[in-house]
Amino acid sequence: MRFPAASRPLLTLFLILVCTAVLRLGFLHVPLERDEGEYAYMGQLILRGEMPYVAAYNMKLPGTYYSYAAILAVFGDSVEGIHVGLLLISLFSTWLVYRIGQRWIDTTAGLAAAAAFALLSIAEPMLGFTANAEHFVVLCMLGGVATLAHADAMRRPCRLAGGGFLLGLAFVMKQQGAAFIAFGGLVVLLNSPRLPKLLIRNMMVFAGAAVLPFALTCVGMYLAGAFEKFWFWTFTYAGQYVSIIPLAIGLQELRRQALSIFDGTFPLCLLALLGLVTPLWDSPTRRHGLLLALFAVLSFVAVCPGLRFSAHYFLLLVPATSLLIGQAASGLERTVSSHSAVAAIVGALAITAVAQRDSLFLLSPDELVRTSFGSNPFNEAVPIADYLREHTDPNERIAVIGSEPQIYFYAQRRAATSYIYMYPMMEPQPFAKTMQQEMIAQIEHERPRYLVLVNVDTTWSRRPDSSTLIFDWAADTANRDYEAVGRAEMQRGRVTTYVWGSGAQTAPQTPYHVTVFKRRS
Repeated sequence: MRFPAASRPLLTLFLILVCTAVLRLGFLHVPLERDEGEYAYMGQLILRGEMPYVAAYNMKLPGTYYSYAAILAVFGDSVEGIHVGLLLISLFSTWLVYRIGQRWIDTTAGLAAAAAFALLSIAEPMLGFTANAEHFVVLCMLGGVATLAHADAMRRPCRLAGGGFLLGLAFVMKQQGAAFIAFGGLVVLLNSPRLPKLLIRNMMVFAGAAVLPFALTCVGMYLAGAFEKFWFWTFTYAGQYVSIIPLAIGLQELRRQALSIFDGTFPLCLLALLGLVTPLWDSPTRRHGLLLALFAVLSFVAVCPGLRFSAHYFLLLVPATSLLIGQAASGLERTVSSHSAVAAIVGALAITAVAQRDSLFLLSPDELVRTSFGSNPFNEAVPIADYLREHTDPNERIAVIGSEPQIYFYAQRRAATSYIYMYPMMEPQPFAKTMQQEMIAQIEHERPRYLVLVNVDTTWSRRPDSSTLIFDWAADTANRDYEAVGRAEMQRGRVTTYVWGSGAQTAPQTPYHVTVFKRRS
């Protein structure tokens, strides 16, 4: 059966989306890592009528929290519901990449970019299988860029406003989205007619619409009585957070992460580099070649705040990388042949998929978590939370002394403290000791019946100069007022051992463990 030539691009796009959905379905049951746990717990609180930055503290802007709340409300309060939401986000983002490639270059570029995006955005080296905030930033950003990429966008204020608003939403999802607002401004600047009056109008419409989501967020926080806490965590403390890591250490981490990502995706990375220089020898791609290069630069800028270079930050580079791959495919089709372009893209995708075969096809959800996150207690959070849910009332509060907010989400129990991460208390910043004191006061006021102590390095990121107040208090409180009733003992390469009841009062057999304590009568 031969399909009409006009329908073949849509059929190819449909197949790309089907493959994307099939791959994502394999990750539905993967346990949450701690950032996902943060968003999920915040989403639960929002659905219960609570306010972020009051009921729970963190420095990210609230867009992802409210997006999670919507996903939980629609798809269910579960890991599977969250990952179904991520699947739909991935499908829509892939379609938007296709539309941008098609509008700025041609259909070949759009299809190649969509295929590359579908595979890169799920890649294990970037933790693409997790529902991290970067996916939400990318969705809003792509919506804004696709709107601005429309042929008549520069002559229609409604499209300019729509594009600006969506890019503003990307910022509200996470602060790194600000880099994409800057890119949107460059799109307007470079594509607007060279008439000063029209250019000024376009820039003002775009800027006003881009600021609107954040302005509405501030108004909403003020009306809810949460503005002071909101501003402290998302700007005052966040300003301290991004200045902690020295440049030399940041560059070392960048090198390590870049090599890890390149090792698992090198065929597609090489095609993206080819796409970057394609406009030098292929005149049809020159029209938007500069824009795509600027897109790549600003996407990298979005990865850099704080010089932390966490693996999932690099998801922000995937759209620009994918469009450069599309640009390379378009250039190859014209200068060599369509068959060569198809062979290059399909070959690069196949080699990358084979390199990712363990995470994509072979590992079970628990094995994938252990392979990707080492001794972090992400698998162990599930049975621990099950125990807490079975032994507490729905309105009871529990306390997790560690950075494992996913336990609150799984247990469906409120925290006895607003602190769901321990990292700020360990950092060399002026609020650290005050944060420890506030957390201690909150837990002592609530007197939770169950306390969870997490003894894993990565849940604390303790430094030599960190205050020991929280450690001393936790040890003293657990020994004086609580008794151990459960423990998970983790050891790399081995199955986790669980001990429940009086057996948990013996000494742990591994350095990494999570202990559940119950208050003495």
